Amino acid sequence: MKCFTLKYQKSIFKKQACFLLLVVAFFNGLVSWSQINSTNPTFNALPQTDFYDYRGTNAVSTMLGTALINGDYANPEFGYYYGIGYKKSLIPHINVNLTFNKFNLIDKGVFKDGFISIDFNAEILAFPHERFSPFGFIGGGVHASNYFESAVGKAQAGLGIEYVIYESFIFRLFGEYNEVFEPELTDVTVQTENVVYWRIAGGFNFYFGGKKKKAKLLNATSTIIKTNPIPTDK
Repeated sequence: MKCFTLKYQKSIFKKQACFLLLVVAFFNGLVSWSQINSTNPTFNALPQTDFYDYRGTNAVSTMLGTALINGDYANPEFGYYYGIGYKKSLIPHINVNLTFNKFNLIDKGVFKDGFISIDFNAEILAFPHERFSPFGFIGGGVHASNYFESAVGKAQAGLGIEYVIYESFIFRLFGEYNEVFEPELTDVTVQTENVVYWRIAGGFNFYFGGKKKKAKLLNATSTIIKTNPIPTDK
């Protein structure tokens, strides 16, 4: 029994380590990509403020899609998934968000159970000043059965794309990997590894706020230009 437990713990550790390394590598690549493709403003140049026109400093998010359990299951099926969240932009490239999610995980003929998750993520937006942008996120949260009869910790990471349909109104598509740190999923199914499932969804962001931030940036730049005028030829 001790030997089995040790092997199980080693297996879990290896999976978590690989997952963490992949996420770190992804975020390093996305940050580098963002830096390379961003315009570096020169001294006395106007700052980029398109982010505050297209998006904003706060947003309400909605999600609708499907969830699929991953692993050694005979007949996994797609279940429904929907969610709602709040997003706060720290800087144009980075935001933090909190989401409430409701979804079903199904193994046909074995179980069809409803779950809830509350997730906290840090997100990187590659091109915040453009209409189209890829994004990536990573975070942790709580995975619970309906009515919170039981709850365990989880981690998640995902990739997606978004497009500004109209100012402050954004359409998004994303895929998300979730790992629950508990081998027991249901009353009838006991796993020897952590539970893993995927969520794929589309949705909308409704942004608000940011006009004052934009005005502050432009006013600060105007002050710098006035106090440091560009020399002219005499």
